[in-house]
Amino acid sequence: MGDDSPSVSTSRLGPNASGLFWLAIAVTGLGTGASAAALTLILQAVQHFMWPDPGATLLDAAAQATPWRHILVLLGAGLVTGAGQIVLVRLTSSNSIDITEAIWFSAGRLPALRTLGSAVLSVVVVGMGASLGREGAPKQAGAVIANVLSDKAVLSDEQRRLLVACGAGAGMAAAYGVPLGGALFALEVLRGMLALRLVLPALLTSVIATATAFLVLPDAPTYVIPHFDGSATNLALAVLVGPIAGLVSVAFVRAIAWADRNRPKRRWRLLAPVLALGLLGLVSIPFPQLLGNGKDIAQLAFSDQLPFVLLLVLLILKPAATLLCLGSGVPGGLFTPSLALGALLGAVIGHACSFFWPDVQPALVAIVGAGAVLAATTQGPISAVVLMMELTGQGRSFVAPVLLGVIIATLVSRIIEPRSIYDARLTDEEIAQRQKLREPAKR
Repeated sequence: MGDDSPSVSTSRLGPNASGLFWLAIAVTGLGTGASAAALTLILQAVQHFMWPDPGATLLDAAAQATPWRHILVLLGAGLVTGAGQIVLVRLTSSNSIDITEAIWFSAGRLPALRTLGSAVLSVVVVGMGASLGREGAPKQAGAVIANVLSDKAVLSDEQRRLLVACGAGAGMAAAYGVPLGGALFALEVLRGMLALRLVLPALLTSVIATATAFLVLPDAPTYVIPHFDGSATNLALAVLVGPIAGLVSVAFVRAIAWADRNRPKRRWRLLAPVLALGLLGLVSIPFPQLLGNGKDIAQLAFSDQLPFVLLLVLLILKPAATLLCLGSGVPGGLFTPSLALGALLGAVIGHACSFFWPDVQPALVAIVGAGAVLAATTQGPISAVVLMMELTGQGRSFVAPVLLGVIIATLVSRIIEPRSIYDARLTDEEIAQRQKLREPAKR
């Protein structure tokens, strides 16, 4: 393990690194941006075909669809998932397609065909309504491109590990138009360290990927939110939201770990997704908000357009739907579902407090909750704050309470559970091994 340790010389990754490494960074950014744009267009095409309503969001289209469409589309998604998983398993018997695990224990090496196949399958079933995130696919595509280029350029294991993390972060950056947040996510969450020698490669990859995707995708904030005025009330609410968000995040991470460990095997790979997504289709008839990655729910919570009773119901059903999909073997991301969970939690707390505290703004509390849960579930407080600012196109009106909520939630979650949603499958021994890899060798 000594040669793979992060304690490498700065020159290997800094401005004096080989020209091939920097060329690989640029090509990874270009390829990841193009891949993210292509995958997003596939998702949009599938969604508009399965839930026809030109110009409408998935929530609006699903709300207007017939009950039979809910059932048939989700059953179809289950069949596609089951058949796709069987094909993917047969593509390779090599190491896992989990990016975090590959970065830490395989120097970023991934089975290319299986990972790309999983990415395409993911956007198809999420477009059909699976309750998982769409960022998993561009992250996988970016990681595969980086891995292939590492082979071509004969990069060292440490350079490969960094390049794969940068590619995955660039995939998120390109998909959501968040270049700074994507770069920080690559280093803080995936690579597990924020160091000056790593910053330039991560930034360059994300900027190139985002600029490339902007040629096809719209350059606009993901969420539209009102402006909030700063007050002591907002800070007090952040202190209230923080520890609750931390505890909820621990429960969510542990539930994800359980669902991941109990994914179906053998013949159940075909049957389990059909049963799970069929059930989701039934429940989505009265609750169409459960379909998709949760972006529409978060937007409604951020603009205070959901009644309190519905917020309470969705706070239970939405994470349950995500766990149901994940546990049945459906591929997809967890970023937006985590953000949506935080938004629902914050909105519930905000509305509850408003009954006794008239000055409370539930929409702002929803934003604080989203940032806090996102930080605690990813174990990436810095990237979470920046991502919230880039996703909304704002910052000054909520940055102080969000920062406070993020700090408290992350502290609470780290005391109880060191894992994030991206390394929930790791054993205690692997977590300890990863911690040793993060710490420079003592000389």
